[in-house]
Amino acid sequence: MTTEDGAAGEPLAGGMANAGDVFRRGTLVDRPAPRHAPALHAHLLALREHGFDAAPVPVGPAADGRERLTFIPGDVALPPFPPWAMTTAALTSVGALLRRLHEAGASVAAAPDAEWPRDLADPEGGTVMCHNDVCPDNVVFRDGRAAALIDFDLAAPGRPVWDVAMAARYWVPMLDPLSAATLSPEAPDVPARLRILADGYGLAPAERAVLPGVIEQATEICRAFVARRVADGDPVYREALAGRGGWRRWDRVQAWLTAHRGMFAAALSD
Repeated sequence: MTTEDGAAGEPLAGGMANAGDVFRRGTLVDRPAPRHAPALHAHLLALREHGFDAAPVPVGPAADGRERLTFIPGDVALPPFPPWAMTTAALTSVGALLRRLHEAGASVAAAPDAEWPRDLADPEGGTVMCHNDVCPDNVVFRDGRAAALIDFDLAAPGRPVWDVAMAARYWVPMLDPLSAATLSPEAPDVPARLRILADGYGLAPAERAVLPGVIEQATEICRAFVARRVADGDPVYREALAGRGGWRRWDRVQAWLTAHRGMFAAALSD
């Protein structure tokens, strides 16, 4: 991409929705703006005012369908995940960072008249703004620990435990062994890693009790999201679905989560 002053931007890897259309320009990131950019930008600025400095800062209003945000330096894990992304310290820090986001967000009311995206939002709603897409592509690390969250395009009000469930899907990850093997050569100890994430977040007992069920619910929502993108003919999602085992993989993951719900609940309550 060539920017307005003629300078070429550095393409940034990662993500699916805006793949190939996100560029770094010095200290800024130039990317497509979501439709609700004004409300989202106001929320990001309010979070910063309430002490959450681990998110990009909007620079000026969105124009011509694009936005500019401050670039956050660090490392982002892309599959196949590097060893540092799968450490206990990394997982704990993801939970702690998510807790910081929610604590700051509890003091920042989401704009009631904004059309927050429902793609991955908590179907039960809530009062705290959830990121909803805390996948490895959207977490910036420094020295092996989560330092910042990026890409808030899918953020929407919900329950904090919903965001934890979404993060668990990616970071534990909540996958059957066959599916997990495509991301990392070492089979993860899923119950132990789920407990580590919950401990890092400081999840309360009542939320721990419902977390396994919320993870199943979040998986269903994510499947529906992919199905809509595929039905709309999105080539990125069609290719990803075909390359990851198609709908049989989703069936396998959902059946595995349901079959092991008791094991996850026990790990969280020990």
